[in-house]
Amino acid sequence: MIDYIGGHLHGNDPVARARHIATAREQSLALFHWLQTEAPRPDGGAGWPGLRLRGDVTGTTDGLAKMPYIRESRRIQAAFTVRQQHVAQSCRPGETLAETFEDSVGIGYYRIDLHPTTGGDNYLDVGNLPFQIPLGALIPKRFENVLPAAKNIGTTHITNGCYRLHPIEWNIGEAVGELLAHCHDRGLTPRQVHRDHARRAAFQARLVARGFELAWPKDLDLEAGDPHAHASYLYY
Repeated sequence: MIDYIGGHLHGNDPVARARHIATAREQSLALFHWLQTEAPRPDGGAGWPGLRLRGDVTGTTDGLAKMPYIRESRRIQAAFTVRQQHVAQSCRPGETLAETFEDSVGIGYYRIDLHPTTGGDNYLDVGNLPFQIPLGALIPKRFENVLPAAKNIGTTHITNGCYRLHPIEWNIGEAVGELLAHCHDRGLTPRQVHRDHARRAAFQARLVARGFELAWPKDLDLEAGDPHAHASYLYY
């Protein structure tokens, strides 16, 4: 109900950009009005009239965010790209974990959710497995002085659907911060750390010492409600 599919903000037409932002705002306000007046309640009633927008918090007159949330950001062309074959359940029958990445800098788990689809569906859910965050997906192919720090790593449109989640973005940002500090301390570039096994192992040891989890437990049982999986799966 909240996805705006009337256009995009790319391009050089400021008039079209302003129109799309204004229309998206109207859609958000319409949804909020529905929540206040028509959303089903457990008591059988409709609407939550006590809901209020907090312009005093967001710094806007209408109470919405200052800028629209772009669900899928631009992504780098990375030294390594995470693909559906690495993480999707359908591509790894019989497996309990996604592809093992020797250059892991963290872990994550969320189903691949895509919306909207080119077929007009509002939501498409693709099952996947608990995965790792490979360092190679954080290293640009060409640039030496640019690193991603959230959902702009080397993924495809499909795998972005699970790597974009907030806890995973947070993990990526912290890993990049540690990588910058590590490179500063050692006089290295991120690419040199990634390409050399010993240097990469030293960086991973730094991450582990700071509390990073680089791999899922091998005996992970999601159906049994494994506490590790539960903690990392939660969206909020």
